[in-house]
Amino acid sequence: MKQNVLLVIGFTWPEPASTAAGNRMLQLLVFFKVEGYRIVFASTASETELSLNLDALQIESKSIALNDSGFDTLLKKINPDVILYDRFLTEEQFGWRVTENAPQAIKILDTEDLHSLRKIREQSHKKGIPFSVEDWLTHDITKRETASILRCDLSLMVSTFEMQLLTQTLKLDENLFLHLPFLLDELTEEAQQNWPSFIERANFVCIGNGKHAPNVDAVLWLYQEIWPLIRKAVPDAQVSVYGAYLPQQVTQLHKPEIGFLIKGWAQDANEVMASARINLAPLRFGAGIKGKLTTAMQNGTPSVTTPIGVEGMQEGLPWSGAIAQKAQDFAQEAVQLYSDEKGWYEAQQNGVVLINELYNAQNLKERLSKKIKHLHLNLKDCRAQNFIGSVLQHQTMQSTKYLSKWIEEKNKKNEC
Repeated sequence: MKQNVLLVIGFTWPEPASTAAGNRMLQLLVFFKVEGYRIVFASTASETELSLNLDALQIESKSIALNDSGFDTLLKKINPDVILYDRFLTEEQFGWRVTENAPQAIKILDTEDLHSLRKIREQSHKKGIPFSVEDWLTHDITKRETASILRCDLSLMVSTFEMQLLTQTLKLDENLFLHLPFLLDELTEEAQQNWPSFIERANFVCIGNGKHAPNVDAVLWLYQEIWPLIRKAVPDAQVSVYGAYLPQQVTQLHKPEIGFLIKGWAQDANEVMASARINLAPLRFGAGIKGKLTTAMQNGTPSVTTPIGVEGMQEGLPWSGAIAQKAQDFAQEAVQLYSDEKGWYEAQQNGVVLINELYNAQNLKERLSKKIKHLHLNLKDCRAQNFIGSVLQHQTMQSTKYLSKWIEEKNKKNEC
């Protein structure tokens, strides 16, 4: 019996130790490994010191190039049964090659988050204007991302909010999507008993990768407006800011005299989170769901965040901490939760419920496995029902394909 083959086209090489996206990709790789797939991971990016050791997982690595027909050769050689695009940009770059050279492969897009939503929210924030769905709908990146979704057989969505945006606002077929948030282990009674108590913990933590614009903005807002209010109410308080690739505008904020400590990359995010009493995530724009918030819940640490922070994460269940929009309210909630032992434990238990009910790995893996098996058995019929997707793959709509071919030919001439 032939072993199924998965080809992952990575926007980057996964970094589980530094990004939520890296953790997400690791979870998917492990899922397919357990399902019995041979996995090939390919990317145009350069590896870093924090890149996942794929060899240790018995996953093959392939470096690929843009605008290079060598990728066509790779496709024919490995003959994948499933293609997993890591974010819509990889589908844009390589999707037409997959359609031509591996038409039988199931095409899955892992959106991570809606990039268009995050981008338009960031632009609105910088302009000082409220985000509107109307602005999102009219932007080119929204149309590009939606086109990628329609060209795929399945898109994995981490956020319920984004699912609703696509199926209710854009009226896209629900069969094209699967709600699949982070795949997390159940928080058992035994695991909870190992958490440090309220009394054993002290201070605040703020964590986030410095390459992610919402995280940088969150630290700046925390430093400029929120932390002075917290520090005034709790004079000996400290906040430790962790994250890989922190830019200079963040590292220069290291001020021990006011309890604002820039620590850089945390080798063990769980250890860092479990030692803090409160996690601060003052996010003013962004999309998807937040790994820093699920990590906090996994370690029994309540979080104070914003409506953007909790978006698509709780499905009507009580939040594991507090939610505030303005700096003064955010600081007030943080101080209250920091000093209220009873409220703190209630918030902690809310986190347990959220993880066990919404992020249960076993249930989510069964959901994904069932959907993929359905596609394997019914791919022709599923594609027939996605007429707009087939239209977008017609030759008259493939500007990316012909631009890529032109660039490849131009590069050949320059080499001569």
